[in-house]
Amino acid sequence: MEVSSELFTNVRIPWQRVLLTASLLTCWLLSTTAQITIQSPLQVVEGENILLRVDNLPENLLAFSWYRGMTNWRFTIALHLLDYNTSMTGLEHSGREILYSNGSLWIQNVTQEDTGYYTLQTISRHVELVSNTSTFLQVYSSHFTCGRPSFPAKLTIESVPLSVAEGESVLLRVHNLPEDLQLFFWYKGVILINKAEIVRHRTLKNLSDPGPAHSGRETVFSDGSLLLQNVTWKDTGFYTLQTVNRYWKMELAHIYLQVESKLTPCCDTLDSAQLRIVPVTPCVAEGENVLLQVHNLPEDVQTFSWYKGVDITLSFKILEYSKAMKSIIRGHAHSRRETGYTNGSLLLQDVTEKDSGLYTLITIDSNVRVETVYVQVNIYKLVTQPVLRVMDSTVRVQSSVIFTCFSDNTGVSIRWLFNNQSVQLTERMTLSPSKCQLRIHTVRKEDAGEYQCEVFNPVSSKTSLPVSLAVMME
Repeated sequence: MEVSSELFTNVRIPWQRVLLTASLLTCWLLSTTAQITIQSPLQVVEGENILLRVDNLPENLLAFSWYRGMTNWRFTIALHLLDYNTSMTGLEHSGREILYSNGSLWIQNVTQEDTGYYTLQTISRHVELVSNTSTFLQVYSSHFTCGRPSFPAKLTIESVPLSVAEGESVLLRVHNLPEDLQLFFWYKGVILINKAEIVRHRTLKNLSDPGPAHSGRETVFSDGSLLLQNVTWKDTGFYTLQTVNRYWKMELAHIYLQVESKLTPCCDTLDSAQLRIVPVTPCVAEGENVLLQVHNLPEDVQTFSWYKGVDITLSFKILEYSKAMKSIIRGHAHSRRETGYTNGSLLLQDVTEKDSGLYTLITIDSNVRVETVYVQVNIYKLVTQPVLRVMDSTVRVQSSVIFTCFSDNTGVSIRWLFNNQSVQLTERMTLSPSKCQLRIHTVRKEDAGEYQCEVFNPVSSKTSLPVSLAVMME
């Protein structure tokens, strides 16, 4: 609430003099009896509303004031006179802050610029400084999941579904699209040339332009994902996403799409004998083993080689088999956890997240015919149990409440539960962009009960201990 200077003239206490006096006393007059505490949320995501809740505000105060950082009148957010229950805004007031008579400060629609120290100063009726109490507020980007920051997050592409047949549709879903994005491009293949360009998208204008490789069956979305409709066997192969941010920093991500033919084996003998790799387990947890099983290895194969990634150089060679030497030779990229078999298959043992990605197999037969096939391996960490917290577990009807789900894991999805059932969002509820916070704007009696959050990835899930919310009538 903003108050005119006329009102302060009437109460005969110039607020500037109060602030100046308090600032001069800051360094030498601090009460040892005041035990003021400020309850600040541990993690805050852009766009959310937060409360810096004050406990144990001293009695018989003349005023209290909030500052951004230092206790200097230039950094004043607002000052509150208790006798008159009146507040006046300062130079640092952004129009999003509300003061309460118990000392608490409400900040709406926070941004990363709100990160920093906040100081509450209390002033006695003798215009003496009683206490200075500070708290640090950290506001994270909306890509932050409550818990450990996931930056820098690696740009990745996921095929949904993992396996697609001719005539079906597949979404190449993008994860961790960079911030400050200006452009992104989709290419067919791994070589970034104009004739291989499927589409380019300008994020600022939200405009897409088809390229020479666009077939009319591709749809691009603003989150970077690419939908392929009515796929054919000709769509099999690599797809590359290139991103460009405002500083012209570029990132690349690749995915290999295998389209399965719907033709029966009797009518498609050539395809049924095609060299291919099938991971025994498409999604694997860290610490497990995964077998990249090779089917239809040429009978007259003379040599085959495995590579990590799509770069066919010595630095990325895992191993090589020679029929003439009847031996398997380790390459530069061998980590001593890989085992090669003469049937072409590759066993990855005790895998970690770093083992995720594309693997390339190259075979050469007696006619010097070269075949190249690829396989995608996805490795995930087992998730740990999240922690659910609420600012106040007892609230009044028509007030608001915020639940925060903290997880030590990155790259997880979050689901909210109410009395062991999935939360059905209403117009009174909102989720933060990363879904790590659930806010009920106007609490009703029926909102009372037990709340939990569940974090999950393709290989595991964990649910927090329940938190009970009690709702009191006015």
